[in-house]
Amino acid sequence: MTRTVNIIGAGPGGLATAMLLANAGLRVRIVERMSVPGGRTSTISTPEGFRFDLGPTFFLYPRVLEEIFSACGYDLRREVEMVRLDPQYRLIFGAGGELLATPDIARMEAEVSRLSPADRGAFTRFMTANREKFLRFAPFLEQPFASWRDLANPDLLKLMPLLKPWKSLDSELGTFFSDERVRLAFTFQSKYLGMSPFRCPSLFSILSFLEYEHGVYHPIGGCGAVSAAMARIAAEMGVEIHYDEHVESLRFEGRRITGLKTSRGEYPADATVFNADFARSMTRLVPDELRRRWSDRRIAAKRFSCSTFMLYLGIDGCCEDVPHHSIYLSENYRENLADIETRHALNRDPSMYLQNACVTDPTLAPSGSSTLYLLIPVTHRHPNVDWRREAAGYREVALNQLERFGVGDVRGRIRYEKMITPDDWQDGYEIYRGATFNLSHDLGQMLHMRPHNRFEDLDGAYLVGGGTHPGSGLPVIYSSARITSQLLLEDLVAGIDGRPASGRGGNRKTEQAAAV
Repeated sequence: MTRTVNIIGAGPGGLATAMLLANAGLRVRIVERMSVPGGRTSTISTPEGFRFDLGPTFFLYPRVLEEIFSACGYDLRREVEMVRLDPQYRLIFGAGGELLATPDIARMEAEVSRLSPADRGAFTRFMTANREKFLRFAPFLEQPFASWRDLANPDLLKLMPLLKPWKSLDSELGTFFSDERVRLAFTFQSKYLGMSPFRCPSLFSILSFLEYEHGVYHPIGGCGAVSAAMARIAAEMGVEIHYDEHVESLRFEGRRITGLKTSRGEYPADATVFNADFARSMTRLVPDELRRRWSDRRIAAKRFSCSTFMLYLGIDGCCEDVPHHSIYLSENYRENLADIETRHALNRDPSMYLQNACVTDPTLAPSGSSTLYLLIPVTHRHPNVDWRREAAGYREVALNQLERFGVGDVRGRIRYEKMITPDDWQDGYEIYRGATFNLSHDLGQMLHMRPHNRFEDLDGAYLVGGGTHPGSGLPVIYSSARITSQLLLEDLVAGIDGRPASGRGGNRKTEQAAAV
């Protein structure tokens, strides 16, 4: 008898999981509340002909997704056209100076030396050290962590002097670069995790390494085009995708989920995968008394990432002299971070990210027009900030900051505009506290301390996406899909009894799981 799996959410993790499970011969059903695939990695399409990525715009380290496509009989590069960017992005320092980040080693060394002569040669040393760190640690990001016992792996313990978990990311970069601006160039990537480089573990120096080693890509059509391709392939593989269906409730037998209900019907299943935002879906769909470890009270006490204030602008004309990606780092970067993480206040000189994608991909706008994507990291939802009062004023702050990127006043050229605040992320996109990067990635909330891929509080329930192991960011979300799919297949072979198929860690290979 063919086993059936329900997946709640058609985000990148849910889509990758659906492909892998369908490839293993399961009947897979995705229930998605939005009208398009991708979740936060979806496309905003407007009647005027503009297209924007809703969330992620950097496509990094495609190897994991390439392997998933290959396992399912597809070639990612044939399904989605991708352009490797050079320069990758421009960094503008409020404290003075700019840096044009390029994957070309010699040119990047020259850029660093121009900004800080004292750091000549440091980029090459950074790359060499992090190449070893990544090669040795990457395998551990591709396996489940079910308990503290998994940390006792002798091979992992040997890596501790290399990983230096006691150091912050900024402190680690200080061993390579003396100039704080240069350190920021290689630590701002902690914002991909919604964290400050002064709190983020030093392990994550591999994020910037991956950009330079493996490239920053733009998929033609945006990152949402990758999600659309995955949804199309999943459908070709027999996956049912139900759009515009909001999961209203789950059906339980004891602690086991046996199905779900939407406004259109009920869908029984042998296993359920949560790809929706972890904290939001648990507190909304699973009764508190069924969750021993992840009760409402414990979830509320966890540390959550920052949120983002977003503007999506379709404008007349083009900004040909502005790079595809640009990042402004506030003059007082530490104060800006303190406003986000501890004071929960709005800063009037915030760091900001600008995407001017039409210089690479003119398909995103009508002829003679272009798209601008503005993102400002801000506090997640907090009583200190009333976005009903602040949103209009912060729009002006964001538009004024465009001058730092060399973009003149665009107000008179706007043909389309959409704004998203932390309130919108929570209420419109079902993200707990509007924390767009999920649970923070500090040491107390990593590996086995994150919600487990085989969810520990329920039977027949699994997690995929940024709220589980390994964490946020597209490459590791795709890795979470492989981990979760393997665990689920092992449990199905064992009879879906809610217990690991092979003891601690669930690493026993089965014929089906090997396909993952």
